[in-house]
Amino acid sequence: MLVLPSEITHRQATACLRMLMQGLRVHRQSAVVVDAHALAVFDTSALAVLLECRREALSERKTFAVQGLPPALASMAGLYGVADLLPAVH
Repeated sequence: MLVLPSEITHRQATACLRMLMQGLRVHRQSAVVVDAHALAVFDTSALAVLLECRREALSERKTFAVQGLPPALASMAGLYGVADLLPAVH
């Protein structure tokens, strides 16, 4: 499981994406789950990071899902029409 930090804004997006990409490189399971429970401070950059992580996971023929996506970020994903690209794991 890949774990998001407590904050992803424009300022942290590049470093966070780099961390997730490193995690994907060593991730051996066929299903990639990103744990977003700790995420408390975010902007649209968090969506960009998650979507890029999804793209990379799919390019490696892995499934992708998000656990604990904050409701406000899920709502934002809906507004931008990308909610279906970030399936939830319960």
